[in-house]
Amino acid sequence: MIRTDADLLAEARHDPLAFREFYDRYAAWVRSWFMRQTGSETAALDLTAETFAQAWHASRRFKDMADGSGAPWLFGIARNLLRQYHKHNRIESAARERLGMPTAWAECEDYEAVDERMFATSLAPLLQHAVRALPTEQRKALELRVVQQLDYEEVAGALGCSQNAARLRVSRALRALGLKLRGAEA
Repeated sequence: MIRTDADLLAEARHDPLAFREFYDRYAAWVRSWFMRQTGSETAALDLTAETFAQAWHASRRFKDMADGSGAPWLFGIARNLLRQYHKHNRIESAARERLGMPTAWAECEDYEAVDERMFATSLAPLLQHAVRALPTEQRKALELRVVQQLDYEEVAGALGCSQNAARLRVSRALRALGLKLRGAEA
């Protein structure tokens, strides 16, 4: 006999396996709903976990108002959490805007990458100055190869030189920039 959600939630008061069965029925649906609503796998997983944590704590207050189904009750909890999530994100977004911090940084979960980006941003004025100080042929070769991501054959064609000359110009430009930036770190 298949137990209803109402049965499972009533039994969950003294049988954790009953709540586990309730969880197994809805976890994938709740997670996919949160994924569609947030566009973030991490947020969807966090919100799903919080939904079931709140459901576990509130299971004693569950009232069967849907012929044994706990879905409307569970999705009510999920909707409230989603509303809180969006409110929190609006507050964070406004704070990021005031600080001039790009949204992409806020979504990055690799904190070392954030530190590296912040350090790179702090070097931007020095890098721009160093690039402007390069000889014209090196600067153009560097721009074509690194910024425009052309292959060396295309760089050589654009500059009217051999591929070896294009490689040499890019190499010298990168070496000069590296020396300039390493000097700035010291």
